[in-house]
Formats: sequence, structure tokens, C-alpha cells
Amino acid sequence: MDALAEKIGYQFKDQDLLVQSMTHPSMSAEQREAVEDNQRMEFLGDAVLQVILTEHLYRILPDQAEGHLTKIRASLVSRRALADCALRLGLEEYLRLGKGEEANGGRHRESNLADAFEALLGAICLDGGITGAREVTMRLMEEDLQEALEGEDTSNPKGRLQEELQALRRESPLYRILTEEGPDHLKQFRVEVLWGGKPLGAGRGSSKKNAESAAAQDALERRRWEE
Repeated sequence: MDALAEKIGYQFKDQDLLVQSMTHPSMSAEQREAVEDNQRMEFLGDAVLQVILTEHLYRILPDQAEGHLTKIRASLVSRRALADCALRLGLEEYLRLGKGEEANGGRHRESNLADAFEALLGAICLDGGITGAREVTMRLMEEDLQEALEGEDTSNPKGRLQEELQALRRESPLYRILTEEGPDHLKQFRVEVLWGGKPLGAGRGSSKKNAESAAAQDALERRRWEE
């Protein structure tokens, strides 16, 4: 779990909180001894995330009506958006699952990833208070916030890919960072896009957003979901 703490840029005073945040209910259900799962943390993290984003949007968009602010916030806390955040961190590698859930593809299930991301924020709040949770949230969701404020163009590769895949099955593609190289001013990201746990394409870019677009374009050209 030390590697995960390094990825999120937060050092836990109580490491057990981090472990619990990655523990799916299926894990505790299969253990003879009591194991605390992440459901209560997910409940807390959901509320913490709502407060942090609501306050941030309220401050940076002083002229926007409540309805518009609600719409932006909803796009940021959707299951798909939070699962994308989880995959960018590689949370699927750290999930503690029961054997049955593992066998049924739970490591790449959108709901499990979204819940784990919220539970992680809940754990940080318990360990370092709302200030610590706010700092981590704003850092991890910086690009998501920027994209939500700019508005997504459905004609871009990510939009086209999602439209094609959801026409087949109501499951969104997920994006995961494979590598991050170079100094801060010359960062290069390599990202892959998955659907139902299956890799569809990969791409590079100078930002996570650009790399995700390149991966979506690669997937559109390869069309592996038709194989």
C-alpha cells in the first residue's frame, strides 16, 4: 500500500484506514475473522466529495445558477467519472476482493472502482481531516474539473467511442494510465482504454486528457470490441 500512498501524494498516519478503503465487502464476507470493508468509508467519501466540489464550484463560478452548478457537479461524481479517477490511480491493482468477486471480473467493475475512489477520500478525511481530503481531491481531479468546466465535445474520440460502445451495452469505457515519464514541464503519459476489462487501445500525450483522446482514437481504429 506504500506505492498507492505515494501515487495519491498522501502519507497516512493510520495505514489501516488505507487498507480498509480498498477492501470490498466480498472480502469480509469470505473471512472467518471480522474484516472491516469499505462500505461505510464510501458513504463518508461520497459526502466529503460532494462538499468539496460544491464549495469549489460555488467559489469559482459566482455568476452561475444553482441548476448549472448541480449539472457540473453531477458530471464529476458520476460512476463513470469516479471509476476513471480510480483507474488513473491504478486502484484496481490494490482492491482486496473475495474469490467470487475476483472471478466475476470485480477488479474492473465500474461500481467497485468508483466506490473505492470514494472510500479512499473517506479514509483520507478520517486520517487528515477535510483539509487533507480537499488537497488530495483537487489534485487528483484537476483535469476532470477543467474538462467539466470547458464542456465535453461529443465529436471527439472519447465521445465517439463511448457512443459506439454504449449502443452495444450500457457500460462506459475506462481509461488507465500505463506510464508517466519525464520532468514536470515535459510530461508524457501513456494511457490504455478498457471496456469490460478488455483493452481496446492505447495512446500517448503530453497530458492525461490528450493521452486518453489518443487511446480512444486508437480503439476506434482497431475496433477490438467487434472481434
